[in-house]
Amino acid sequence: MRGYFRRPVTALVRRAGLRTGLRWKLSAAIALVGALVAVALSLVVHNAARVSMLDNARDLADDRLVIAQRNYELSGRVNFPGARIDDPALPRELRAKTEAGRRATYVSDRAGGATDIWAAVPLKDGHVMSLHSGFTDRSSVILKDLDQALVIGSIAVVLGGSAIGVLIGGQMSRRLRKAAAAANRVAKGETEVRVRDAIGGVVRDETDDLARAVDAMADALQQRLEAERRVTADIAHELRTPVTGLLTAAELLPPGRPTELVLDRAKAMRTLVEDVLEVARLDSASERAELQDILLGEFVTRRALAKDPDVVVRVVHESEVTTDPRRLERVLLNLLTNAARHGRPPVEVTVEGRVIRVRDHGPGFPEALLAEGPSRFRTGSADRAGRGHGLGLTIAAGQARVLGARLTFRNVRPVGAPAHIPAEGAVAVLWLPEHAPTNTGSYPILPDRPGRG
Repeated sequence: MRGYFRRPVTALVRRAGLRTGLRWKLSAAIALVGALVAVALSLVVHNAARVSMLDNARDLADDRLVIAQRNYELSGRVNFPGARIDDPALPRELRAKTEAGRRATYVSDRAGGATDIWAAVPLKDGHVMSLHSGFTDRSSVILKDLDQALVIGSIAVVLGGSAIGVLIGGQMSRRLRKAAAAANRVAKGETEVRVRDAIGGVVRDETDDLARAVDAMADALQQRLEAERRVTADIAHELRTPVTGLLTAAELLPPGRPTELVLDRAKAMRTLVEDVLEVARLDSASERAELQDILLGEFVTRRALAKDPDVVVRVVHESEVTTDPRRLERVLLNLLTNAARHGRPPVEVTVEGRVIRVRDHGPGFPEALLAEGPSRFRTGSADRAGRGHGLGLTIAAGQARVLGARLTFRNVRPVGAPAHIPAEGAVAVLWLPEHAPTNTGSYPILPDRPGRG
């Protein structure tokens, strides 16, 4: 039955996702250890004090018994207060010692919690003299005051330990949170961030070792990615010349179906090589926008209709923006190409202020793309991405970063529909920044000019 109840409780805790901070765990651990130590010390001190008081009482009873025995032997009668001859209530253990000819003391506990002190000695005439007294009230009061002081001290130790645990745990928790935040920034691509610098502090502990390990891992990954990027760029650059020659040679072939197939594959190979080179340049973070002022609605309308006359363009609110027209056109055309290739018509483009939305009515974006963003050479599920190399959206996202814009993806579902219901379309949203990036990639605060939307 014990195991039967433990499994449901464990499953309930896991489903509930209970989460506690390091400071509270450390505080609880210190408080528990402090409580155990305080209880153990209190019991030891209480028992030691009680034993010491009982020993003193037994010594006092023994001294009184010696005086009573001397008086009895001199006078022949019992004249000491509390002394008795052959007391029938004498404990059996003490009687056995007197029969062996020994003077002894004995402590017994009554049912009500009272403590009796006995002392007995065998006399020369064969009788046994004994003294019986109780544990003094003064000793009981002292022991009670000691217990009260021990309880108060134990509570103070537990509370003090908890406070120290909260302080120490809070400091460690803050350092770990800073380390986690810095690691997340590194994971998002901010390669200049260092976890060790982020946590700061003068005291060195295991957190610094963790930070150094994460920084070393980030440096190694950055070097590896940079090496892979250089290799990819070199390979694509080396392929550029033979692919261009292949395309030129294919154009010299006699007209016919075989020539068309060769030209089509050669053009596809050239496009792939150019895309790989562009991705490599974007990964190097060396690209800078060449800024111009444009009317966004007019620009998007002309480029979209030139790409596909069947595209539905709607300008809700016209605005003038400062951006790089060539890169903006690249992002727009890649989104339209993706919508035409993987979605279903009609493809709709909406311009509202600085926001551009491209929607199709296909099966929607793959869940992996929605969760992790575009990834090169990964096209997602077979229903939407059975063709292509996954570079179109990767290039669009990279060019958007150069523009200082934000590119998001989502699927259109009926209101209140569960996740397993198929999507009714895919929407890519490009959010242009209010202020254009400079040549260094920063974003200055520019005053609004007259006539700007």
